Amino acid sequence: METKEMSDKLTRTVDSVASNAHKAIDKVSGATRPAIEHIAAGAHQAADKLNATGRQIRESQARLTENLRGQFRERPFTSIGIAVAAGFLLNWLLRQRPAARPPTE
Repeated sequence: METKEMSDKLTRTVDSVASNAHKAIDKVSGATRPAIEHIAAGAHQAADKLNATGRQIRESQARLTENLRGQFRERPFTSIGIAVAAGFLLNWLLRQRPAARPPTE
């Protein structure tokens, strides 16, 4: 074969491989696009739910704080007694735990 014929054949082969590669890439790209869009939509929905849950938690915290303030104002001595009792209970519970021992070699 002549050099020109070999060169033409090689060019046609490279063009064919490149064309097939482009088709394959387009096919894969077309197949993955819906999956990526579905994942992105799911992530967006999850972020919206987390945002709404965070808002609900903040609102609940504000209500609880206001309720506790009202309880402290209405019954200050009872509130102090409960706080002291909780402190004693917590202290007792923490003392019941075995002390952490350093690792032996």
